[in-house]
Amino acid sequence: MAMSEKLQIATRLPRAFPALAASAVKLPSNPPTPELGPPDISVKCSHSGAPSAPDSSPSPRIEQSEDNDQSDDDKGDEEAAPGEMIPKAGKKKKKRKPRKKKNATDGVPVQSSPPRVPVASLFAAGQYPAGEEVVYRGENNFRTTSEEKRHLDRMNSDFLTEYRHGAEVHRQVRQWAQRNILPGQTLTEIAEGIEEGVRALTGHQGLEEGDNIKGGMGFPTGLSLNHCAAHYTPNAGNKIVLQKEDVMKVDFGVHLNGRIVDSAFTMTFDPVYDNLLAAVKDATNTGVREAGIDVRMSDIGAAIQEAMESYEVEIGGQTLPVKSIRNLNGHDIIQYSIHGGKSVPIVKGGDQTKMEEGEIFAIETFGSTGKGYVRDDMETSHYAKKADAPNVPLRVSSARILLNSISKNFGTLPFCRRYLDRLGHEKYLLGLNNLVASGIVEAYPPLCDVKGSYTAQFEHTILLRPTVKEIVSRGDDY
Repeated sequence: MAMSEKLQIATRLPRAFPALAASAVKLPSNPPTPELGPPDISVKCSHSGAPSAPDSSPSPRIEQSEDNDQSDDDKGDEEAAPGEMIPKAGKKKKKRKPRKKKNATDGVPVQSSPPRVPVASLFAAGQYPAGEEVVYRGENNFRTTSEEKRHLDRMNSDFLTEYRHGAEVHRQVRQWAQRNILPGQTLTEIAEGIEEGVRALTGHQGLEEGDNIKGGMGFPTGLSLNHCAAHYTPNAGNKIVLQKEDVMKVDFGVHLNGRIVDSAFTMTFDPVYDNLLAAVKDATNTGVREAGIDVRMSDIGAAIQEAMESYEVEIGGQTLPVKSIRNLNGHDIIQYSIHGGKSVPIVKGGDQTKMEEGEIFAIETFGSTGKGYVRDDMETSHYAKKADAPNVPLRVSSARILLNSISKNFGTLPFCRRYLDRLGHEKYLLGLNNLVASGIVEAYPPLCDVKGSYTAQFEHTILLRPTVKEIVSRGDDY
């Protein structure tokens, strides 16, 4: 083709084929002598068949898959030569999302807040955590390795399971209470929150006849404030609100099949009382440490008093000694009875009674900034049917009805007025007082030091097993 014909084609291209014209090779202003042959025009074709302009820029990076593992040096080979078609790129493989790792707790029940999951479902195998096990000292040290004592210990497996079950309920409920009790709450709210937790975790709501005797509350929740040391729980209609400056003793029991775990602690919201709490906690731990088979009660009491009264507390600019409350004691526990026949004093004395193998004790100590002596005061809320209650005729009909209900629902376990309200009893005070007057039911009024003083309490349940001493209620909190 002559040069003039080429120039004519080039001038007509923009109008006829805009895309093609864009790709046409620009002719030099002084073209060399032409050679015969096809026109020097290269066109890249798109996959749709439409022409496209040549692209001198490098090919875009493509994330390589496992099937297309090419090095950067080979990528230049993918560029199409003039006049060639670019092959269709392969589809990218979708990345696999990493599988979520299952947590160790997936599918395993965990405790709710407030606690409502029965502890039995958290320990499906029925193996509950043991308390703190302490080897006996001195002449009783042989018990740890004695085959005879170990055999006796194994025979008590059901007994241990029930106690450890109840202790785990107590730990979970009280630790929830410690996190959630705050000033501004009423004593009724606090007591009912603890009791609802115990009933849920033991699996015994106590509303069906006889259910509370199988398990649940071992005795009512004690919430004694300031100078009141023990046996106070709110009755119906109580409006007392917890204050920031209060010292509150929280004492409640859990039982399964009459195996009562009795443990208590003290809550404060002002660091001014820290030394008071430290004194009582130290005294309780001293009593727990000294207790054991063949140990005399008087020796335990002397050690407790020495630890307690080595502390002082400064309140309101006044330095006050911490005193052991001399007419309050620890006690042994027997099945379905919170107070057995033995007492553990918290002051020195002459009691030569010894602790014995197989016994269960509540080691509890009380410290006070007052006189160190308590008296009955305020409205009674705690009651219990006596194990040796006399068989006397009851002339008040409401007393007979109430006694029948107490026997079927509580037996000899302590109860309070709120528990009777919960069972649907109404206008029962006359009958209840008649049972007390007849010597069938024992009333336990609140025990108080002088007004203006402050009292504190800590308590643990210990099992004097044949091989070791087990502080079954021990926890991370105290």
